[in-house]
Amino acid sequence: MIPAVDPALLPLFVVVPLLGAAFLVVLRRPVIERVLLLAVPVLLGAAAVWLLLFHQSVPVISHAVGGFSDVLAIPFVSDSASAVMLLVTAVSTLAASAFLLLTGESRYRFVPPLVLLLTAGVNGALLTGDLFNLFVWVEVMLMPSYALIAVTGTWRRLGIGRLFVLVNLLTSTVLLIGVGFVYGTAGTVNLAELAGAGSEDPMTAAALAVVLLALAVKGGMVPVHSWLPRAYPATSGGIMALFSALHTKVALYAMYRIVSVTFSEGMPFLAVFAVLVITTILVGAFSTAASSRLRTAMGHQMVAGVGHILLGLVLFTQLSLTAGLLYLVHHVLTMSALLLTAGAIEHTYGSGRLEHLSGLARRDPWVVAILALGLFSLVGLPPTSGLWGKIGLLGASAEQASTGDVVLGWAAILAMLAASVGSLLGLQRLWRRIAWGDDMTTYRPDDARTGRGAEVPLPAEVRVPWRLALPGAVMMALTLAMFVGIGLLLTVFDTAAIGLLDVDAYVEAVKS
Repeated sequence: MIPAVDPALLPLFVVVPLLGAAFLVVLRRPVIERVLLLAVPVLLGAAAVWLLLFHQSVPVISHAVGGFSDVLAIPFVSDSASAVMLLVTAVSTLAASAFLLLTGESRYRFVPPLVLLLTAGVNGALLTGDLFNLFVWVEVMLMPSYALIAVTGTWRRLGIGRLFVLVNLLTSTVLLIGVGFVYGTAGTVNLAELAGAGSEDPMTAAALAVVLLALAVKGGMVPVHSWLPRAYPATSGGIMALFSALHTKVALYAMYRIVSVTFSEGMPFLAVFAVLVITTILVGAFSTAASSRLRTAMGHQMVAGVGHILLGLVLFTQLSLTAGLLYLVHHVLTMSALLLTAGAIEHTYGSGRLEHLSGLARRDPWVVAILALGLFSLVGLPPTSGLWGKIGLLGASAEQASTGDVVLGWAAILAMLAASVGSLLGLQRLWRRIAWGDDMTTYRPDDARTGRGAEVPLPAEVRVPWRLALPGAVMMALTLAMFVGIGLLLTVFDTAAIGLLDVDAYVEAVKS
């Protein structure tokens, strides 16, 4: 018997990391910073597990901060889908935070409180039941992100980081304009009040489409996607893993929530969105082969993952939503594992460029094994969670081809198959260059005065320390656990998908 959850406790998902951040700004002690940086995600993850188990019997709970009416209040709403997201973001934040501690980046000025402030914004965006407050929480996410790029970056990183700032400032402006349009056409921005409004009023549908467009750009959807594989790899490995798990995934989750509540028949302007989503899958997959850096290749795979996740929303059936949410969680865990492992390699060998890395299979076999499993997961091969995500989306596409839109169903199937081949070719090229080949070398000057010297083999004792590889290994273990435990997990994802399709409980919980 799971103890009942008091809805009034939902704001604590925001309050706890906010108080932790404020405490660390006032009392700057390294030991306290390390403890809170790890303890807060652990506490939030445990609370998310409790919430997720509770939602197996109680579909939705809601709390209006301050007890105001549903029109004026700041609503916090939780169901199985939001609880899953709270859990997976807490786990990924914990892994990235541990990596920042191990690399020493946590010692940079204000990094721990900035990470906690980012966590507060993420949790607020996941739990909010109001479009304006979604904009507010997204901005709470972004403000510490700008600072994290600045305090952990080199001059090159700061230069490219401007792209991240400009894109997000522009899309935040579009998001706010869209929220204003929604209020102007519907008279409210409360999601429960907007239930079905997009399907009933074309003007409201157009206004909501502006909101979805802004979120799609933040998520990295084609054609406005190139900023992601350029800006994210310019951060450090730990920060990129953090941003990958939080920024894009919060935007995609918000799209799932908005479409499911406001459009009873699925996405607006379906043909346009379907073309863009399928193009995103293909562009991300085939762009991987052109990458010259390890984490840049992962950035392109993030774009392909965005397309796969949004495909579940385009098809908009229970099977597709289940598969889309499953793929979202798989992608968070897999990309975290790959990016943290790539960060460990860069931290050890001083470069992530493919031409500077070779022979890792002989030097660091366990690290290369983690990479291999992660690449398997991206392509959709066993024994990784990527297999079930791809199978679920292919099944939903086949269902669509047989009972609904034949063109959309077959286009989705062919796009996913082609993308798997494209990803396989691109990642095989990456694997061949870093895993095999000659042993890595280093430049050793023979004359200290002139600097002349020669390339000599890198000493055998230079290897990726096990402690740096541990965060990525743990995340990969979770991916493998998803593969093994898919029978149990499908119940959770099915419950979340049903909650997205049947919004009556959501609306009733908010208005009661």
